[in-house]
Amino acid sequence: MRVGVCSWSLQPESPADLARLVTSCGVRSVQLALDPMLSGAWRVDETQDVLARAGIEVLSAMVQTAGEDYTSLESIQETGGLRPDAHWDANYEMAQRAVELCGKLGCDLVTFHAGFMPHDRNHLDYSKLLDRVARFVEVFVDAGISVALETGQESAETLNEFLRQINSNRLGVNFDPANMILYGMGDPVAELKSLHSHVMQIHLKDSKPSDVPGLWGQEVPVGEGAVDWGAFFAVVSEHGIRANVMIEREAGDSRVEDIRAGLRYLEPKLQRAGALV
Repeated sequence: MRVGVCSWSLQPESPADLARLVTSCGVRSVQLALDPMLSGAWRVDETQDVLARAGIEVLSAMVQTAGEDYTSLESIQETGGLRPDAHWDANYEMAQRAVELCGKLGCDLVTFHAGFMPHDRNHLDYSKLLDRVARFVEVFVDAGISVALETGQESAETLNEFLRQINSNRLGVNFDPANMILYGMGDPVAELKSLHSHVMQIHLKDSKPSDVPGLWGQEVPVGEGAVDWGAFFAVVSEHGIRANVMIEREAGDSRVEDIRAGLRYLEPKLQRAGALV
């Protein structure tokens, strides 16, 4: 059980900048966003070399689907993940290029947002999304790479059924407790209990719920939100979850400081869970 940081949280301008920022956070592991390399903004060999020389290990990767708009809950429901027809071909092609990158980087786990899964299996989009996720995941699985779906945009009950339908031991979840609160999808501790057998990675992120139904909650530094971290890690220990944990911060202007403070806050709980920084 390793502790790292999500590369996109640090908003790095280059591989060297990423290495500097990861080191400043006090960790030696990273979940690496593949977008800068997929777009050609960063060279793969340079990224590998810089991170290796800094002693930073890439534990997993993340891919972002085309056209996502996080302006509101309504906009991300329409544009997120693999649901939009307009971006399916581009997203499927991206998966094939991402597999090659994962191979070069030595990554055996990649995460992404599948898109809002309809709670009703009779919904017109349910079978379409199920088919697309299965095909997208198959690209990675055929290359020996596991895939973890980001949590939060649907309930644990819906996600459990979706995973049962695809039925692959290389498909699981990247559990993000803050997302459950941000999207209004239930208590993260209860949802972790429900999904525990599928957890392949955990994002350490915190948030406060919205007072207005249908609006975003507010992401805050770890320890300042509504996640009950004591109860959360009790579930991790109770069910023997050995997934790596990546601290994520997607708001604010002092992200390194917020990440360091969050790690200090969680340190006793991480140590009891047997996590290694």
